[in-house]
Order: sequence, then C-alpha cells, then structure tokens
Amino acid sequence: MNTLPRTLETSQSAYGSAFVQRLSPEVLQHHAPAVFAPSAHERLSAAYTFVPTERVLDALAQAGFFPVEARQARTRTASPLHARHLIRLRRRLETVALKEAVPELLLLNSHDGTSAYQLRAGLYRAVCTNGLVVSVGVMPAWRILHRGNVVDEVVRGALAMSERFGALATQVERLERTVLDEPQRLAFAREARALRFPNDRPGAVAPADLLRPRRPEDVGDDLWHTLNTVQEALLQGGVRRWTVRNRLTRMRRITAIREGLRLNSALWDLAVTRAA
Repeated sequence: MNTLPRTLETSQSAYGSAFVQRLSPEVLQHHAPAVFAPSAHERLSAAYTFVPTERVLDALAQAGFFPVEARQARTRTASPLHARHLIRLRRRLETVALKEAVPELLLLNSHDGTSAYQLRAGLYRAVCTNGLVVSVGVMPAWRILHRGNVVDEVVRGALAMSERFGALATQVERLERTVLDEPQRLAFAREARALRFPNDRPGAVAPADLLRPRRPEDVGDDLWHTLNTVQEALLQGGVRRWTVRNRLTRMRRITAIREGLRLNSALWDLAVTRAA
C-alpha cells in the first residue's frame, strides 16, 4: 500500500519583529524549506496541480501581504520539501488599530497531499509574541484545492479575509470590555484546560496556574488578558501537572501545527461565548 510519510508532532519556527520586519528568503528557506519545493511528492497523481508556496507568497506580496513567521513540521522519513508548513503574514499597511495586537493571515500548505492551501485569520500580541488563531466559527477559513488557478484563489481569499479585520478588532474590544471576577476566571481556565487535557483527572493542572501572569502586561481581569494568559500557558507549557501516577511534571510546549491550530481555535470560541 502506498502511504505518505507520517508527520512528527514537532515543528520549527522563526518570528519577525512585532509589526514591520519581513522575513527574508534565507530565513524562510531555513525554517520552512517546503516553501521552495521544486515539485510535489512523487506519489501524488497527475490530477494534483503543483503550485510552489514561494509563488503564492510572491503573489501575496504584490497584493500587500508579507511573511513574518514561518514553521514547518519535521518528518521521520520524507524530504522536508513536502512537509506541512505554516506562514503568518501581515498587511504592508495595516489600517486596523488595536492597542497591543495586529491582525494576521495564516497560510497553511503541504506538498505531500495531506493539506490543501488554507487561509486562517490570526492576531499577534506584541508584548509576548503570542500568536492567536481566530476560530473558523468566527471567521471561516478559505480552503483552496491543488487544482485550477490556485494562486489567484489564494490572493482573492487573502483580500476577502483582510476586509473583515475591522470586525475582528471589534470582537477584541468586546473581550477587553468583558471583566471577569475570580470565580469566572477560574471557570474559564478549567474549561480551557479540558480542551487540551480532556481525560485528565481533577486537579492534574491547577486552574490558578494557568492564570498566573508571565509579565506585567499580562495582568488584568478582563477576558482579553485572561484568554492570552491561559492560551500562552497551554501552548507554551512549563506549568506544573500531575500525571496519572501522581508524579509532578511540567506541561510540554505544543509544537505540532495541526494541534496548535485546533487548540487556538477552540480557546477563541470559548472566549467569544463569554464576551459581553
């Protein structure tokens, strides 16, 4: 049976500066070599239209979007030129003003048949290089199959999604206006913990540990700061956790692209349901 290489639950990433620095081709090449793949995986059929991510990024640059972060999954047996990769992009001139965040687009692709071109919306929080991902329920993703005029479809999707950045900013402002008391913040942290560890025993991770600020800018009892603090704890790890054998460990950082997108999206949905 022909099987494609299994992707490991790890990835590499590189951030640009908070708002202005565009990743150079050399940095992209280092952190996401699949962007520059010369061809698709050999097991794919002729029905698969190969469009290198490099060409898509060139078209997005002409439309005013530039890459600021790149990562890709590492594979156990296959060439890294075919692996799933994720590029975060920002508009060259951003017109949506937020106090400490900037809207982004996330471009996901692979050349091994495991992923179509996908566009998602995100937010970058400058004070902690914290990359949030907006749920598809709030802002639907664009999915472009590897056939037909892929480049034009991706650019069209990017322009359409960026036109909704204003609505995204309005939602962030709702989160900032929603003040939670301590029992509400602990309840949010408990539900957020269950999104990553649905089968953990009670008390495996203390909700209060997920709410502990990592920097002065994280202090706040509004829903926006609560979401960012809990999201960073769950994705970046380092929080104390008791195993089923009652052994104290530290929560691991999530590096898998797919799991990071899933958890980010679910956390956004959790916050939106509580917004005033």
